[in-house]
Amino acid sequence: MHSEILKPVVVLIAWTLVMLVWLVVTRLPAMRAAGIDITKLTGGKGADADGILPANTQWKAHNYNHLHEQPTLFYAVCLVIALAGTGDGMNAWIAWAYVAIRVVHSLWQATVNKVSIRFTLFALGTLCLVALTLHAAMAVFHWHG
Repeated sequence: MHSEILKPVVVLIAWTLVMLVWLVVTRLPAMRAAGIDITKLTGGKGADADGILPANTQWKAHNYNHLHEQPTLFYAVCLVIALAGTGDGMNAWIAWAYVAIRVVHSLWQATVNKVSIRFTLFALGTLCLVALTLHAAMAVFHWHG
């Protein structure tokens, strides 16, 4: 089975891995500069570094975490749409819009991080996700408008 909507899914997964690399290459030097020896750390979580590492270093980590939150719904709804056979056309375009918005959101959060713009980007992405969810419901419940 081939569905166009699977392409933006793969791209967002790849983008998440790009953010992981960016997080690692910025966080490890910042940890070294702060005198943190990771070989001596036990337990903890990434947010423990808030207030210790520079904020702009942590922004990459925060965004990486965000890419494991709402986008999980995106992956699920895209798979439903693909399995329902409605993953081409408008649904694929909406999925690409979601991915583009999430990439811009990542770049914004990782660099400038002005919350009002970040929230606007999040809201736009959410609207795409709502549309995809509605289309998935229409397909699986056989609702036709």
